[in-house]
Amino acid sequence: MSGGRRDELVELKAHLRQLRAERRLSMSGLELRAGLGHTTASRAMNGSTVPSEATVVALARALGTDAGPLLALRRRALPQVPVPSRMPVGEAVVDDADARFEERYRQYVENRHGQLSVIGLALSQPDRASWPLDTSYLSLELALRPAPGPGVRSKPSEPVWKFNLAEARAERAEQALAGRRRAVIRGLAGGGKSTLLQWLAVTTARQDLPDELAHLEGCVPFVLPLRTLVRRGDLPGPQEYLAAVGCPLHAAQPIGWTDRALANGRALLLIDGLDEIPQEQRARTRQWLLELLAAYPRAAYLVTTRPTAVPEGWLAEYEFAELSVRPMSAGDVSVFIARWHTAAAVGTSTAEEHSYLTSLEETLRDTVRSQPDLTQLATTPLLCALVCALNRDRRGHLPHGRMELYEAALSMLLMRRDRERDIDAPENLVLTEHQSVQLLQRLAYWLIRNGQTEMEQRTAIDLIEDALPAMPQLAQQSDSAGVLTHLLARSGLLRNPAADTIDFVHRTFQDFLGAKAALDARDIPLLIRNAHDDQWEDVVRMAVAHARPQERVTLLRRLIARGDRAVSHRTRLHVLAAACLEYATELDPGVRGEVEQCAAALVPPRSEDEAALLALAGPVILHVLPGPDGLDDDEAAAVIHTAELIGGPAALALLKKFRTRNSAQWALSNAWKSFETREYAREVLAHVPDLSSVTIRTQEELRELHRLQPLGQAAFMGDFSGAEMTAPFAKEDLRVLNIDRNDTVRELDFLHPYPNLTRLGLFTCPNVSDLMPLSEVPLRTLEIHRCGSTRTEDLKHLTGLDMLSLDMELPERRIGALPVDADLTQLILGLKVCRKLSLEGIVRWPNLTRLDLSGPPDDFARITELGALKNLVLLGNAGLFMLEQLPQVPQVTELWLGKWSRDDNLALVHAKFPNLTALTIWAGFQPVDLAPLGGVPGLAVRIHDAKEVFGTEHLPPENVTFKRHRYAV
Repeated sequence: MSGGRRDELVELKAHLRQLRAERRLSMSGLELRAGLGHTTASRAMNGSTVPSEATVVALARALGTDAGPLLALRRRALPQVPVPSRMPVGEAVVDDADARFEERYRQYVENRHGQLSVIGLALSQPDRASWPLDTSYLSLELALRPAPGPGVRSKPSEPVWKFNLAEARAERAEQALAGRRRAVIRGLAGGGKSTLLQWLAVTTARQDLPDELAHLEGCVPFVLPLRTLVRRGDLPGPQEYLAAVGCPLHAAQPIGWTDRALANGRALLLIDGLDEIPQEQRARTRQWLLELLAAYPRAAYLVTTRPTAVPEGWLAEYEFAELSVRPMSAGDVSVFIARWHTAAAVGTSTAEEHSYLTSLEETLRDTVRSQPDLTQLATTPLLCALVCALNRDRRGHLPHGRMELYEAALSMLLMRRDRERDIDAPENLVLTEHQSVQLLQRLAYWLIRNGQTEMEQRTAIDLIEDALPAMPQLAQQSDSAGVLTHLLARSGLLRNPAADTIDFVHRTFQDFLGAKAALDARDIPLLIRNAHDDQWEDVVRMAVAHARPQERVTLLRRLIARGDRAVSHRTRLHVLAAACLEYATELDPGVRGEVEQCAAALVPPRSEDEAALLALAGPVILHVLPGPDGLDDDEAAAVIHTAELIGGPAALALLKKFRTRNSAQWALSNAWKSFETREYAREVLAHVPDLSSVTIRTQEELRELHRLQPLGQAAFMGDFSGAEMTAPFAKEDLRVLNIDRNDTVRELDFLHPYPNLTRLGLFTCPNVSDLMPLSEVPLRTLEIHRCGSTRTEDLKHLTGLDMLSLDMELPERRIGALPVDADLTQLILGLKVCRKLSLEGIVRWPNLTRLDLSGPPDDFARITELGALKNLVLLGNAGLFMLEQLPQVPQVTELWLGKWSRDDNLALVHAKFPNLTALTIWAGFQPVDLAPLGGVPGLAVRIHDAKEVFGTEHLPPENVTFKRHRYAV
């Protein structure tokens, strides 16, 4: 950064610090007001890097000052990026023509995707109907669905992986995506998936990515909405990407430019809306993706979809992480409301209006917190925006219930804004609200029936033309093309994604309107016939809401009956029927009982995936969830997770039943983040007898931790200081500590006073390098994952270790060069360690009984040198194919296979491990053939999530255990 720009950054820092001093705000108080994390706020206040626009706006708001001058300083502080004749990006080199075009294209992406539409915001003034993405964007939480493996369900006698694995926890989007180049992102309608891709496109185009996403620096973003691509017929090849999405620069791109960007790993493909294409086209889309992966393995790929559009692990074998968008927390909702009102205040003409919006914001925040129905509604960005818009439109008087909210939103968008602003016939055309709804229903239902989310503009004109004879007053004013133009301009519900196509601004409105049209057309059989299709789920729910009482009875009974007949769709259909009860305001009690009885047959859930499916039914499913008596540990955890996903007072009441179950401690602690902090601590955690562990993510949770009974272990996620983490513990109590995503901690001396600390985990702590202080701590277990600066040579001083888990780059590829003189019995090696790993020298730990590998070492056969080895765990990129390198290894008695292929042959297992007594396979919904294991005496086989299992007749029935999700496509 040049001296001048450094001066601007120093000036920006000085302004911010002066304002904080004048307001007498502590850093924690500033962070709370601004809704920012500690690291983000401290970096901005310290002037170490140029903060994002969103950060500056949030700080300005918290400090009570105009953001304009601060943003001007920020812009001047930004470094200028010249276009060199040959620009190095990683290992790639970009030539002159490509570099010049990329500069134009990046500017196009920033302009094209740099605005967010704010529903209900002064639609009569187009320049105020959207807001800069930087200010409007809210980073939501994503939860990683761990790849199946022994780490997910360890026995109490084994390492507490469930407690240690950071990947099992939810985190902000940029953190969840850190280091990932392939991911499938699942989320409900309106949950923020498309906005996340939009933000990634803009920040990548600007080359202004947060530190967590540094692996995408230099990438070229391509936003590819599948609903647009599939209309072309064949999905586009690389050179067609820009033309396929209507980018006007497509003709100017250098020949082969997209191919070169993909080939050298500089392309970021943002593939949006897998759920928005018909089911029959998803297999073709998957094949298109696989062809891209085969041709361009170095490119980055992110795919979005609704939760149930494709099965779990749809692309897991190609190393796609599975991420789920979490519902907005109470804190997220509060931040969203603040940002929405900031957007609404821009351009307000009077101080009175600005003040009025401020008071509306404060009142709405309190209202949402105090009214359970609004709390349930405002958990997605779409519905939260609707709540904000309607609250403003109705002068603080909100509707109750989801359908009433939609109806009020339609009324606001279609008529009231124009009428109350004296906007009369802006296109020389007047439509009544009823006429607008009728026409929009016709368009929506055509899209639903035809499995599309976009239609040709000509088709829309024809559909309106067919309706005009029944609307003579409207037909006298305009032709069908004029009516469509009016709806596009004034309804706030339709848009032109491309010059010749139209779609609804959000799928929710399409489903709401189409469901009413389906009932008006008496198409209940069509609704039932398609109810198993995820594209019809919301349509069916809303049809139940629109229906008259007898129509509801018919819909629900036919839904249950079809579920009884269609075994492959039974779970989905019966859960959908239960989900419809929330919308059935008037329903025969007998029918309600039938639906609840079907839902009861689906419980208890047995995994997080089943919990997520049941949670789609909403609060109604809480009435049939059992617990805690009669549940095994997996079922109890899944019931808790279901309640956590649903949230609200009823969910809290259910969780209270689990307070005395010792094995539910971890699940109850993890659910804390989904409820109001103090209430949950006092109502749930404070009543758990012998509570031993909790996970702390916020300062508010830390304050409550001091009020809980003395604990022996805890995990801290985020930038907590050493003093903050240890303060709640008596010196003799602290036994286990995990520190995760922490940029603050540098030294570990704060652990010296704890004589019983035997287990420590360091996960993504980039500033911890010196491990020497740990030599004065009686550690038995140490885990170091993604801590790039940690000095491995310090490990030689930790002579008391029994178990060591590493996932980091090692200075030498020989495992025997690792300076660990302790007598290890367990060694766990992650993906980074296993890249180009040699097991030479592993015999220096002759008492190893368990070895976990996440990739194939060059000399796998060296495990035969470990005479005490009993338990072998193969995860990640390690698999059954590695056994071909081995002679017989008679000492191994237990094998875990975390990666499975349909071509894997268990004959290798029998041949290499003649004394095996236990085999666990995580099949990833692939078939498993047990026939090769026939005749192995006393072998116990445990299989998770197999599509089919063959050959069970060759083993005693009591020796084979299946654990399978109820729902698997």
